[in-house]
Amino acid sequence: MRGRTAGIWLAAAGTLGAAQASTIVDYTLLRPEGRRHYLVVEPDRLARSNRPTVILLHGHGASAAFMVGLDSFGTYKAQDWIRLAERERVMLIAPDGIKGSDGKQAWNDCRLDAAGNANSDDVGFIASLIDTAVSELGADPERIYVYGSSNGGGMAYRLGIELAPRLAAIGVQSALMPMQSRCKMPMHPLSVFVAHGTADEIAPYNGGKVGHWLLRDRGSGVSADESVAVWRRAAGLPETPMRFRLPHLQSSDPTSATRYVWGNDPARVQIQFMRIDGGGHVQPSKTEELPWILRKIVGNMNHDVDTAEEAWNFFKDKKATSAH
Repeated sequence: MRGRTAGIWLAAAGTLGAAQASTIVDYTLLRPEGRRHYLVVEPDRLARSNRPTVILLHGHGASAAFMVGLDSFGTYKAQDWIRLAERERVMLIAPDGIKGSDGKQAWNDCRLDAAGNANSDDVGFIASLIDTAVSELGADPERIYVYGSSNGGGMAYRLGIELAPRLAAIGVQSALMPMQSRCKMPMHPLSVFVAHGTADEIAPYNGGKVGHWLLRDRGSGVSADESVAVWRRAAGLPETPMRFRLPHLQSSDPTSATRYVWGNDPARVQIQFMRIDGGGHVQPSKTEELPWILRKIVGNMNHDVDTAEEAWNFFKDKKATSAH
C-alpha cells in the first residue's frame, strides 16, 4: 500500500542560522499496519535528482524529530546531521518507529528476546520508503545509506541483512548484533560503519543483556568487536585493520577515539569501527554537549569526532551493487 500524504512544511533556518537552511516536510506513508510517519530534510541548493540520501533511524523511545534536530532531550538537541546535510547537499529521511509493548517508539530489529520491540514489518516499511524516495523525491538509487542509533542501529543491521543489494552502506551507533536472532547471518558484502563506546552500560561493549533500570526487555547482544567481525567476515576482508588514533581535542574530555578500517578502497566494500574508549551510549560530537542528568543515564560523550561527519566521510564514495 503506497498512498502518501504530505503534512506541514517546517523551516529549520531559524534554529541553524541564516547561512544554513533546510525545508523539512512531514509525510505519511500508508502501510498494512496503518499510516507511517517520516520527515524529509531538503537543504537549500539540493539537486532536483540523483540526491544522495541518508535514512536516519532513531533509538528506542526517541523520534524522527530528534534525529533531525527538531526535538530535544532536556537541553540536548542533536543537530550534527542536519548541519552536515546542508553543507554536503544530502537529503535526509527520518522515519518514526511504532510503539512497542512498553508504549515507546521502537523498531522491529533482529533481537528475538527484545520483548519491548515493535512487531511491525519495518523492513517492508523502509523498502517502501526507499521506493518512494527514488520515484518521488529524486533519491539516487545507488546512494541510499542507512544510519541508526541504539535500537535504530539494530534496525540498520537488520536492513543490512535483508535489503543489502539496495543499500550503499549502513552506519550503526551504540548497537550490538543480537545474541538471539530472528534473522539470518549477513551473506551479502556490505560497507558498514560502527561507533561504540567501551563504557556503554546500555549496550555493553563486551556483550550481554541490553538496557538498564529505565530500559527493560531489550534483549541481548554479542560484543561490539564480534558485531564488527560478523560484517568483516561477510565482506571477505582480512582480520588485520588499519588503525588511526584521533587527536584529543579537549583536555577535560575523559574519552578518546580510535578508528579501525578494513579494506583499502573507499569506493569498494569497507568496514570501519570507531571505538570510543570511555564513551557511553551516545554519539560523539565536537560541538554538542549532554546535560548532566542525561550524562548520568547514557555516560560520557566524546568530543574528538562528529559521528555524522565520520559516517558521511565513510558513506560518500560508496554505491549500491545492484540498486533497483
